Amino acid sequence: MRNADDYIKHLYVHTNELNQFVIFSGLNSREFVSSVGQLDNLLLLKHHQTNDEDGSFNMHTRLAFIEQKEILKFAKMASDQKRDLCWMDFESEKKLNLLTPQEQAELLYIGHKKEPIRSPFYHQLQNRFVYLETKDEKLVKVYVRDVEEIFRIIVNVFNNLISVKERAASFWRRRPMSIAPTFNENDCNHFREELNDGALISVYRIEKPKVAYVLEVRNVSEYSFVDEIWDDLNNILKNGAEKTLQSTTK
Repeated sequence: MRNADDYIKHLYVHTNELNQFVIFSGLNSREFVSSVGQLDNLLLLKHHQTNDEDGSFNMHTRLAFIEQKEILKFAKMASDQKRDLCWMDFESEKKLNLLTPQEQAELLYIGHKKEPIRSPFYHQLQNRFVYLETKDEKLVKVYVRDVEEIFRIIVNVFNNLISVKERAASFWRRRPMSIAPTFNENDCNHFREELNDGALISVYRIEKPKVAYVLEVRNVSEYSFVDEIWDDLNNILKNGAEKTLQSTTK
């Protein structure tokens, strides 16, 4: 029987494929940005989210933005801060300048209310995501243009974690890093139904007969608030996982 500290990471995931969003808890902006592949620019939907030296300013929308080369630095900085975070990616500032007054008003609404009036995906911007993080509630809500991105993100979060752990293990053992075990996107189909209800995914490492990582998935739909899940984590873990999945080595 494992308690919470015996696991490397716990991640709460609740998907809503119909409305094209996912709710995470246990995920920060650095982990998210590192898991989605290349982003062009980030448009910050609240002015106070950056200092002048941290980003650029678009005169048309009167909003700050982060250029591609600064995104990882910004995401790491934002992870360490207690302020809420609202952004959407966009292709180019030239396209940003084509937004109508109505569309700009919709962006301000998203930043203020943390929800869109209509679909938050704009042809001019070609945005893939709208990222809304509420630090007090420990929640990240992400709207996704392509629902399948959700499952790529989940897999990449855990694979990035495994890569870091295996590099550290190789360093301390003073031996070259072997091929790290990984999960793949199709693995998420194994527990897609649980994610639609709200699930806790926990990962731990085993060493014998060979190094591998195991995901345990537990349905936590009976909890109304995410805080309750973290408060009751050890009791939840006492129940057997609905699904388990072991990593493979390519």
